[in-house]
Amino acid sequence: MCRFFETIRIEEGRARNLSRHEARMNRTRREVFAESKPLFLGPWIGELPKEGLYRCRIVYDRELRSMELIPYLPRRIESFRLLESAIEYPHKSCDRSGIDRLFAARGSADEILIVGPDGRLKDTSIANVALKLDGVWWTPTEPLLPGTMRERLLDAGKLKERELQIDDLNAIESFGVMNAMIGFYEIRTPRFYLVRQ
Repeated sequence: MCRFFETIRIEEGRARNLSRHEARMNRTRREVFAESKPLFLGPWIGELPKEGLYRCRIVYDRELRSMELIPYLPRRIESFRLLESAIEYPHKSCDRSGIDRLFAARGSADEILIVGPDGRLKDTSIANVALKLDGVWWTPTEPLLPGTMRERLLDAGKLKERELQIDDLNAIESFGVMNAMIGFYEIRTPRFYLVRQ
């Protein structure tokens, strides 16, 4: 049974940002299972392909359960359907049924942008978001799921946190999405479709 998972970018034989993935996995294990003994992914992943780009999917609960390497092909993301939802996703759970239902309502858009009932921006179905306002990249203070790439860019000072509202989309200079696989992807002319409930 799949409980939680991590998605790790494998590029030219190297697992990227591994320590942050381990930290999130072990944080989840502490919060959900009260497991205090940390697990380490490096030795478990083993030999990796020396060429190409792969998505490494690690499934775990109290223990590491499985690993799968999948060749990675990024998909195009330029348009977003804004959908209001009170969905919660505090851990990277295998149960993505709520997110999948929202994604299915995207219509002709490439992706969704989840908006809380209070009008605050959250995440897409697969990535954290950032808005460039007055030359500064901002990411929501309370995303649906704090990602490892988001954490890395915050620590490096390339992103700052603040509450972001739907109205902020009218003033953006650019829009960004980020996750372990795509890194940080800037979309200079995003299209947003607002659904009135």
